[in-house]
Amino acid sequence: MKRTHKLLTSISALSFAAMATAAAAEEITVAYFLEWPMPFQYAKAMGTYEKEMGVDINWVTFESGVKMSAAMASGDVHMSVSQGVPPFVVATSAGQDLQILDVAVSYADNDNCVVRSELEIDKSNAGELAGKKVAVPLGTAAHYGFLKQMSHFGVDVGSMDVVDMDPPDAAAAIEQGSIDMFCGWGGSLRRALEHGNVLLTGAEKTELGILVFDVTSAPAGWVAENGDMAAKFLKVTADANAMWADSANHAEMLPVIAKDAGMDEQATMETISTFVFPTIEEQMSGKWLGGNAQTFMKGVADVFVEAGSIDGALDSYDSNVNTGPLAAAGGM
Repeated sequence: MKRTHKLLTSISALSFAAMATAAAAEEITVAYFLEWPMPFQYAKAMGTYEKEMGVDINWVTFESGVKMSAAMASGDVHMSVSQGVPPFVVATSAGQDLQILDVAVSYADNDNCVVRSELEIDKSNAGELAGKKVAVPLGTAAHYGFLKQMSHFGVDVGSMDVVDMDPPDAAAAIEQGSIDMFCGWGGSLRRALEHGNVLLTGAEKTELGILVFDVTSAPAGWVAENGDMAAKFLKVTADANAMWADSANHAEMLPVIAKDAGMDEQATMETISTFVFPTIEEQMSGKWLGGNAQTFMKGVADVFVEAGSIDGALDSYDSNVNTGPLAAAGGM
């Protein structure tokens, strides 16, 4: 890469001027994303989490999963909803003691790279991306997908001008024509698609083994001390997912979710329709937290090591998955 970043060292350098201060015992701080609509936001807006958990919740928005990791490391955040697996892997590979508590969402079509239309580059001539300028939020699912796609197409990432940029800024940059390719998710991806095209669809990426899913994560120490609280949080989330799974509830839930996500209802529906929210039973299976997620994390870490983005991978990520609270939630 022309611009070199060591993700492991960058985590500690992030600024948190806008973040909440450490929560008191009767309050916890939970991180989430704007323009990333999910059923949990209905329960969030209805105050269901506070009611069921018996604590006040300070909800804080973030621009990337990397920043979520740093906030959890500082103690400013206790749980992160929909943190991408790659930033989770980056943090745990650096020694941060985080744990995955559930699979928040699977979204192969909602995290992708977009090439500016004027270049007329698609999967048939992707080799022409060599030397081009791409905006990528380093250490995220978008970064992992970018590296895997470039490997698939035989494009030397070292020949590209790779700029570390959050998706909202990258969407503006591709609109202005100051970058050749955008990599990101959510509302930013939708805006980028107004000015370009994807190289591979979600289904095509999945066939290549480029899984895209987010998790609910938390510091292991906090989970050990607050396992019952974590289980109640996951139970409320699962109930909201089950409610959304019944389309009869969409009319009631959609306006609430859209408002909380900072989106209009049409954009919210377009986005959330591409999401899959596994049930607790599905999450506990071998396909997800019963083994496959741990194997996938090891694969992500090895790709980042090979790309020079992190210094080293753990031998195993098994200890970074804690299904105890999820199992407890399933029994509630």
